[in-house]
Amino acid sequence: MAMSFDPFSELDRLTGNLLQFRPGPRFMPVDLYRDGDRYVLNADLPGVDPGSVDVDVDGQLLTIRAQRSGESQDGVKWLAEERPHGTYLRQFSLGEGVDSEHISASYDNGVLSVVMPVSEKAKPRKIQVSSAEQSGDRKTVSV
Repeated sequence: MAMSFDPFSELDRLTGNLLQFRPGPRFMPVDLYRDGDRYVLNADLPGVDPGSVDVDVDGQLLTIRAQRSGESQDGVKWLAEERPHGTYLRQFSLGEGVDSEHISASYDNGVLSVVMPVSEKAKPRKIQVSSAEQSGDRKTVSV
């Protein structure tokens, strides 16, 4: 009985192996959204020791680094090793709208949450609009 060859599954297997063993930082998927007066960034870092997570801001650049150690068991013959280990790195440009002095971060159940308050100058504000009536009196109107 001959086995069928599926080129797509073979390609998937080959590219998966290439991506896993590529040198350099590992992929760190993130979600980013605005919730009222703050931005929230959630990054998946499963199996990462919280002590290895480093979040820092340099000017307008937010950098997240983490390290996930590989399993080290002497005398073990690995049959499959698909869970990536190594360094994780992501950088984000914050722009003027973030209050970088008050950024906070927490790590729970493999998810890093970074909360970035919106800066005061980026928050919406009311502008007073004045209008002149024909009599020359000025009236202030709030918009």
